[in-house]
Amino acid sequence: MSILEKIGLSRKSRLFERPGTNAHIGTEGAKQIYWVKWLTLLLFLIFLIGIFPRSSFIEPSYKVGEPWRYDDLTAPFTFSLIKDRDDLEAERQNIREVTPPVFHIDNEATDRIFARLDSVFNEMMPIMDQYVVFRNATAGSAQQNRDSLLYVQMRSAYRVRIDDRGWFALANDYFRLRSGRNGRAWLGTELKMALEVVVSRVLDEGLIDRMPDDLSNELIVRNLRNRTERTLTRSLVHDAASARELVAISLNRTLSENLLAAAIAIYDQIAQPNLLYNQADTQTLLEEAMAAISPTASAVAAGQVIIRKGDIITRERMNMLQSLAIARAERASRFEVWQQYAGQSIVIFAIVLVFFLYIYLYRRPIFDSSAMFILVFLSLSLVLGASAFVAHLENLSPFVVPLAIAPILLTVIFDSRVGLLATLTIALLAGMMNGNDFEFVAATVTACSIAVFSVRDIKSRSQFFVVTPALVFIAYTLVSTGFSMIRLGEWLSLGNQVVFIFINAILIILTPPLILLFEKLFRVTTDLTLFELSETNKPILKTLMMRAPGTFHHSLQVANLSEAAALSIGANALLVRVGALYHDIGKMERPEYFVENQSGSNEHDNIKPSMSAIVIKSHVASGIRMAEEEKLPDVVIDFIRTHHGNSLIRYFYEKAKEDSKDANAVSEADFRYDGPLPTTRETGILLLADSVEASARTLSNPSYSRLESHIDRIVDEKLHEGQLNECPLTFEDLKKIKQAFLTILVGVYHSRIRYPGQGDSGKELPSGEAAISQTGEETATSPHTDRETAG
Repeated sequence: MSILEKIGLSRKSRLFERPGTNAHIGTEGAKQIYWVKWLTLLLFLIFLIGIFPRSSFIEPSYKVGEPWRYDDLTAPFTFSLIKDRDDLEAERQNIREVTPPVFHIDNEATDRIFARLDSVFNEMMPIMDQYVVFRNATAGSAQQNRDSLLYVQMRSAYRVRIDDRGWFALANDYFRLRSGRNGRAWLGTELKMALEVVVSRVLDEGLIDRMPDDLSNELIVRNLRNRTERTLTRSLVHDAASARELVAISLNRTLSENLLAAAIAIYDQIAQPNLLYNQADTQTLLEEAMAAISPTASAVAAGQVIIRKGDIITRERMNMLQSLAIARAERASRFEVWQQYAGQSIVIFAIVLVFFLYIYLYRRPIFDSSAMFILVFLSLSLVLGASAFVAHLENLSPFVVPLAIAPILLTVIFDSRVGLLATLTIALLAGMMNGNDFEFVAATVTACSIAVFSVRDIKSRSQFFVVTPALVFIAYTLVSTGFSMIRLGEWLSLGNQVVFIFINAILIILTPPLILLFEKLFRVTTDLTLFELSETNKPILKTLMMRAPGTFHHSLQVANLSEAAALSIGANALLVRVGALYHDIGKMERPEYFVENQSGSNEHDNIKPSMSAIVIKSHVASGIRMAEEEKLPDVVIDFIRTHHGNSLIRYFYEKAKEDSKDANAVSEADFRYDGPLPTTRETGILLLADSVEASARTLSNPSYSRLESHIDRIVDEKLHEGQLNECPLTFEDLKKIKQAFLTILVGVYHSRIRYPGQGDSGKELPSGEAAISQTGEETATSPHTDRETAG
């Protein structure tokens, strides 16, 4: 036997529906394995104690703006005041602003730049020589045209973008030099020398590769080769833009206008920073400065009054209270620490014990089912684990955790009472996790309770996306606003809190997938699933309508009868309606053998009574197989399995005895349904409704009194046959069920009914014309049609 089967998750286990709840679960063998429940409870307690924050020796819950409700508090010893969080952040920000960025000198940068400069002018010389060839060629000749075109092509391929004026000045001066008409040096040499001078100046002052975003006015320059470090003012070094501006100003003094643009273009080609920003060294320097910040400011002397009863808690007093709590934690002995842990564990145990006793005493079916017991505490663990995780973080509010998910989930699966007890348990435990915060507990109880009320009669999964999240948001915000008003209006804090509450409400949309996961994992069926199955546009019901329209109409009528009966005795009306819609789907395989689908011929005339009984009984097994193929919930399949119990197919049994030479040789067991008997109020109602509806259609002139006596006879026969022996229906329940059946059938046959006192012209059929249907009821119908009745 697998572990799932051991804890009641077997698909073949007997199913039951707990009165007043929404889930329909398995209980086979659940009561025999109490160790699973005790182990679950123990693991839950260990989990809670393990995840609780170790915020030792904190004072009772208090907030800025509230009065101090406790006795006067004096310092038990001298302790240091921790700095306010805002003050610490201001110091950190100041360090970020004043800590200079670190740059490393690239000692090879100068050599690379001058090598590039030499390369640029070396590449220019062939172009100059081609210009000389072009100018020396015969004017107007084809050769000159070819030389001119080649010169233009070489200029275009040159990597530096020099304008026409610059090219003309350089090339023409070079031509004059080669022709002996220029007594001074070539302009290109003059240009190169000017660039070397200005580039050397820029590199000496320093050209950085990037300007960090910090606000420091200084930077640190490190020479790793020489192992030196110096601090420079940012204004003394250059970035790319300021260096280019300096080059342009310097060259403008020494070069002509025609060469200035060419010189700047060449500079852009060769420029390279020699001061490289180092992120790692800068971060290390920043971290060292941050680590040097002292977390404390002044000190409070032993015996000094911290706060008196009735004083308003200001930010300064709040800081003193928090500093005292931290100091106590640091000075606590091992015994004191364990004492606190023990006290915390006792409170946790007490809160969980109340919830456990409620489950044990008032929701015993949950306790008896190991699977459901695990489901309950797993739901609590999910949200409490999330709350503990957030409690360990400084920048998140506890209001961000969607604690309402667990109560909602338990309400949908079980009922609102379980959801409300879960709300109180979760609120108290989460409040402890967050410093015994009464405001948080009050807001959580209110919001989760309203969420529970909003899903008591949930009709579709889409409700989780609008209505419930909106109600949770409104409830949390309303309570938080009230507490802010008590503290004389901390509106900024409230605004920040509302943002987290909004996130909380949005996260409620995680509930539908969690419900679906729990349905699959624990094999439970919630009302949400039943609502979806109750829609008659489901493929299997559409197929039933097409193949066996009479059976489909019969199922609808049985559903109406069953639902009315369930409502009258407080049973699960939705569950029994769904069971009624699917109880006869097995008739789709051989619809022609059931009277409601026939239109003239009778297939039973051509086969033996024993074979007719086999065909009729087979619709139960076929229905179970079809339902399993459609993955219908076990609780719905249970209606298919039990809707005839082990009742006798009386007509064919009697006919078989008539046809047999030895009536005693006919076995009654061959003409009985295989069962089992109904075990819940809902399955019992369906068995009665199915029999009553099938036989009521055969009544001629159905007056009020005939319908009433007919219903009494059918119900009494089922009772005396023992079909309800395992069903928890009481005689009072049966009385209400009969009345509900009568009300519905009177409405169905209203145009044909004569009520008491109006006279009844309908005559009873002679006893010789009464036939016995397969369900065991007397039906006023012809011997030809009663054999195929679908009851």
